[in-house]
Amino acid sequence: MNIQLYIEIFYAIILLFVCLRIIYEVDTISKIYSYLLVVIFLPIIGMVVYFAMGNNYRKNKLYSKKLTRNNDLFSRVRHHINQSSIAIIKDGKPSYLKDNPQLAYLLLHDKSPITKNNEVKLLLNGEETFPEIIRALKAAQNHIHIEYYIFEDDKIGCKIKDVLIEKAKQGISVRFIYDDFGSRSIRKRIVKELKDNGVEVYRFYKINFISLANRINYRNHRKIIVIDGETAFVGGINISERYSNPNPYQLYWRDTHIKIKGSGTANLQYIFLCDWNFCTGNQIAINESFFRTDLPTEAKVPLQIAASGPDSDSPTILYSIIQAISKAKHEVLITTPYFIPDESLINIIKIAALSGVSIKLIVPKKGDSFLVNAAACSFYSELIDAGVEIYLYTKGFIHAKTLVIDEAIAMVGTANMDIRSFELNFEVNAVIYDNNFAKEMRKAFENDLLDSIKINEKEWNERSKWKTFSEKIARLFSPLL
Repeated sequence: MNIQLYIEIFYAIILLFVCLRIIYEVDTISKIYSYLLVVIFLPIIGMVVYFAMGNNYRKNKLYSKKLTRNNDLFSRVRHHINQSSIAIIKDGKPSYLKDNPQLAYLLLHDKSPITKNNEVKLLLNGEETFPEIIRALKAAQNHIHIEYYIFEDDKIGCKIKDVLIEKAKQGISVRFIYDDFGSRSIRKRIVKELKDNGVEVYRFYKINFISLANRINYRNHRKIIVIDGETAFVGGINISERYSNPNPYQLYWRDTHIKIKGSGTANLQYIFLCDWNFCTGNQIAINESFFRTDLPTEAKVPLQIAASGPDSDSPTILYSIIQAISKAKHEVLITTPYFIPDESLINIIKIAALSGVSIKLIVPKKGDSFLVNAAACSFYSELIDAGVEIYLYTKGFIHAKTLVIDEAIAMVGTANMDIRSFELNFEVNAVIYDNNFAKEMRKAFENDLLDSIKINEKEWNERSKWKTFSEKIARLFSPLL
């Protein structure tokens, strides 16, 4: 036997081992097929891709240390909020909670209580969001907790940096988490300047050469600000000039964010503290200023926070979206920049549409990734056949991640409608049970429709065979995108 034959036998054994590991480790059929295709048809490179991206972090609990240990104060607060949550659900106001309590109980099971004394303000684009954030930061009296996927070294990034430094010099505790990949532009100058002026700064999961792909793959995609345990911001808008219009990039950027005042900030605070403990390796001392029990009770908007990632036991955000759509009676409005659903989500959308529910989906006409855009297009035909109306946003790039159901509930957050957001990234969504807010969201959706074109079923189905074939090829790799 020559040396080449020995190498081929050795490689075949390794390939068999890797294939068996994929079948055992990966938890969905579509992802199993995708990884098997990669390792079989891309010799050696495919194995590198799998071991870099395919580890089941949720199954292996590699992020379990991220969870914070409860102390007596937090246990008391958690017990009080859980009891209040059950009372709010049973009270049946708004009526959606009485008629459809399943979503609220699903999130409550995932340790996300429902709070009622909240004010929620809808913020469209950076031109509305950034001034609101800066005003709230300047008004901080006790602490500022800020966590972002993208924080750029540009005009708006420097402006917010200056406010954080100003508050730190006033004696306010300022803690800042940035994603090491998404915020790589601030590593040298802004991070150093913040640290030199009293701001506590940590990156989320440092990227290094050895584990480069894994740590890029599992990203902290959250955008959270919590101020004094009373005011919070969450949504799709990162700290970057591109989110304000007009911007230096000459591309209109459409996005959605919200401001919360009230007890709903407690859940976002909890998420931040868990992430802080993971980044720093230390348990932060929880005090009463973090979880306020003295907040005003005049506000009446019920909400919950859905969070998931490699640290959670289940894909909570995916489950919450599926549950909400399954209970829709009249209308589902979806906006997302990236649409690569798994089988469960595509099926529930089709079932709802075939059952007579009006479903409208807005996506960008032109995405920022050819492969991702091609994979997304591969789903459109079957949705259109089921009666879903798909609109392509033409004014610029639509980056909002929103869902509105029956003018009754709305979701705003960081999670795209794709497998990456549901399985790989650390994400957070707010679920708001309020007719007035849902109507406001519906109005924003209708305005976006004015800048969109509806896909014509006949024209779509008559596209070239080569185009549809290339989209189907891209779809094979959709669980990896």
